[in-house]
Amino acid sequence: MIYPDLNVSEKPQSETKRPFLPDIIYGGDYNPEQWSPETWEEDARLMQEAGVNMVSLAIFSWALLEPKPGQYDFGWLDTILDLLNKHGIKVNLATATASPPPWLAKLHPESLPVTKEGVIWWPGGRQQYCPSSPAYRDGAANLVRLIAERYQNHPALAMWHINNEYGCHVAECFCDQSARSFREWLKRRYGSIEALNGAWATAFWSQHYSEWDEINPPRSAPTYANPTQQLDFKRFSSDALLECFLMERQILKEITPDVPVTTNFLGFLKPVNYWQWSKNEDVIALDSYPDPTDEHSIMEAAMTYDLNRSMAAGKPWVIMEQVTSQVNWRPQNVLKRPGQMRLLSYQAVGRGANGIMFFQWRQSRAGAEKYHGAMVPHIGTTNSRVWREVTALGAELNSLSKIKDSSHKNEVAIVFDWESWWALELDSKPSADIKMMDQLKSYYETLFKQNVNIDFVRPDSDLTPYKVVLLPNLYMVSEENARNIESYVAGGGHVVMSFFSGIVNENEHIYLGGYGAPFRKMLGLQVQEFDPYRPGQTNRLCLDQDTDNPEAEGWLFDCNLWSDLIHLEGAETLARYEQDFYKTQPALTRHHFGKGVAYYLGTHAEPAFMDWLLAKVTREAGVTPAPNVPGGVEVTTRRNEDAAYRFFLNHNSHSIEIKLDTPARDVLTNTLYIESFILEGYGVAILTQPPTPGEK
Repeated sequence: MIYPDLNVSEKPQSETKRPFLPDIIYGGDYNPEQWSPETWEEDARLMQEAGVNMVSLAIFSWALLEPKPGQYDFGWLDTILDLLNKHGIKVNLATATASPPPWLAKLHPESLPVTKEGVIWWPGGRQQYCPSSPAYRDGAANLVRLIAERYQNHPALAMWHINNEYGCHVAECFCDQSARSFREWLKRRYGSIEALNGAWATAFWSQHYSEWDEINPPRSAPTYANPTQQLDFKRFSSDALLECFLMERQILKEITPDVPVTTNFLGFLKPVNYWQWSKNEDVIALDSYPDPTDEHSIMEAAMTYDLNRSMAAGKPWVIMEQVTSQVNWRPQNVLKRPGQMRLLSYQAVGRGANGIMFFQWRQSRAGAEKYHGAMVPHIGTTNSRVWREVTALGAELNSLSKIKDSSHKNEVAIVFDWESWWALELDSKPSADIKMMDQLKSYYETLFKQNVNIDFVRPDSDLTPYKVVLLPNLYMVSEENARNIESYVAGGGHVVMSFFSGIVNENEHIYLGGYGAPFRKMLGLQVQEFDPYRPGQTNRLCLDQDTDNPEAEGWLFDCNLWSDLIHLEGAETLARYEQDFYKTQPALTRHHFGKGVAYYLGTHAEPAFMDWLLAKVTREAGVTPAPNVPGGVEVTTRRNEDAAYRFFLNHNSHSIEIKLDTPARDVLTNTLYIESFILEGYGVAILTQPPTPGEK
């Protein structure tokens, strides 16, 4: 019912109660607006049966909540919130700003996003808004305030869900309003046009600016756009989305200061610098959709979970979206096998998640996502494999409250910097084949196989808690951050750094005096030239020495992509190139610096070489050895003051026997294992025993 005179229907009468988060969140996106009211009662009953304790609500409901400008209808949402509260189900209530209604584009066509080629993106999908648009921001702010004021005391409200998947479809806009906002952002960053000209090196190609309004976003141009202009526009675009989030957050915190706030991340989403976002969220949330047919997806999911846990920095984090069975957007949407949904859910819990949610609760009958799996599939609950797995998982998770306050204490970290990623993959580089994620995975995959658990850190983070810090392609680094890393090594840390690191400063200007100049003393070397490989070109690495394993000397490994031509200035050679005019020259070096050790790898090496190298480094640094388990078994550990909880996850389809050093009890089955236990295919065990000194 719409009340034009009031602009909002009468507020629901509900008791005031402070919100709470369940120990382990379990639920999914709920879209009751897609269904008749007759279905709502059944949904609430089935949610109780499945062990659901929270649902996300109203994520894409702007057009129903405000069907005409300034006219609001909250009646259906009132009913749903009261119904869910009656059944003991808490709500992660969305601000509904993720997809503006069609009338906004009709009244304000200037609010629509524009590509760098000048193409307008129209309504008909979702996220059709320019992040810098005043019309969008004003409309969103008005809606958020009304929702917050209306439901601030509703007993079902447990958390606020701002927008949805920022940057998923529209990460940057090149319209005239974005150009104006970009100029204002540049003024705040540089202060003067002279400082901008210096930072952008506009003496090159006659790009010198005299007035701010001469500057535009890096729209399509005859050839390469200014690199620093491109980099700054990526910074601005991430910040523009963050401003939208912070605008909504400020309103919510003003009205409901004690209600947690979140928005859902997308892991390693390149356009959005989540390090900046995470400090403004009370709960870190992630949407995760690993491909069950991709052998690397298990590792990639683990990597994403480690990133989310690291960004949470002690705060809770949850899986906001995953799928029970199959997605709808891959070329072939293969089913998860029986047990895989449970297994992959526990993979997230094992890496710190305190919540498992799905998209969505009930599978849609129509729309672009009607073939996307759900907790209640098209067939319903009777004789449904999906429903049986959903209810079984809900029962298990609701029994795990004891692990809620447990955490991770890892000894190895990987430095990951979004801005360096942006800069590395700008155009006009020595090789277009260098991709940040490829280099990152070459390190992480080895650690994952060895069950060495890691954290992700920024280059300005405190590195002292870690015995080993890895730096795959830290292409761009400020002098201050370079000193932070150098100080870590001097104080006793171990680092491994890959090629094409320490090349440019924060303005994308090359450090002179040999490539990698900021790390020259720490590494004990100078890179004088680099040789990017042609497609298909390879080289060989020969181990020069291995004091731990003399038999390894002379081992050969493949390498590709790139070769640094290294001049030693105190470092020792551990491996050499086998081919080309730089045959016998250093490819892997080690340098004792202060109390620590710095390794440098001047090429992209095959996985077997990375296995050898990182095993060697972690052993030398005294990293606690990982449990000895068969291949395909993932092991992670959460701990609190009372106990350590070790997760064993069998990603194989067949059973595996796991040997134990000491007796342990499975908290899922309450079974005591003495010397070993059998882990079924796609099986999970969570073993606990009192923590021992030094155990990780």
